Parts: sequence; C-alpha cells; structure tokens
Amino acid sequence: QVQLVESGGGLVQAGGSLRLSCAASGRTFSVYAMGWFRQAPGKGREFVTAITWGGDRTNYADSVKGRFTISRDNAKNTLYLQMNNLKPEDTAVYYCAAQFGSNVWSYWGQGTQVTVSS
Repeated sequence: QVQLVESGGGLVQAGGSLRLSCAASGRTFSVYAMGWFRQAPGKGREFVTAITWGGDRTNYADSVKGRFTISRDNAKNTLYLQMNNLKPEDTAVYYCAAQFGSNVWSYWGQGTQVTVSS
C-alpha cells in the first residue's frame, strides 16, 4: 500500500503560480512512477504530468507544457508540481497518483483544489 497526501492548493489570479506537494508513505520503494491528474467541474479526470521515481523521465499533457514542472525528492518521498502562468481553465481538483508499473495508477490522494480567477 502507498498513502498519498496532497497540499498546496488554493486561489490564485490568472498569470500567478502555485506549487503542489504530494507526500508519499508506505511501500514507496516499489513505486515506479508518480503523476498528477486533475478533474474540473463537470468533466472527467485528465492526465497532467508524470515522472519516473527512479529516473528522470517526464511526460506532460500538451495543455500544460512550458507552464508546469513536475519534480520529486526521493529522500523526502515527496512529489511536486510547480504551476506557472496559471489560466482559469486550470481550475480543478488536482490528484497525486502512484503506480508500480504497467501504466496502472493504483494509488490516489484525496485531491487539492486549485482555483484560478480571471
């Protein structure tokens, strides 16, 4: 089992920045990759970005490329999402997720709300 706890959400004006954190505990030594997803009101959950836990491979959704940066601190078992130049369409609940491989996201945090005002 892996437990994930997000923090850092809030209200920001368009063009502003936020940094989300995700603290992982439990079987973190078995984690292959971690990622961020988001769900806007009335929409399905969508992939934002992911990073391999052991290496430095990253992947981003086209909508956030050049504005968001994912990183991790293995010593602290913490995942980060730096979000710059935020837009109102970035408003959503952001979820941290972890997988052991096979592209199956098995573990999820409770989510943190990000609201971007225009």
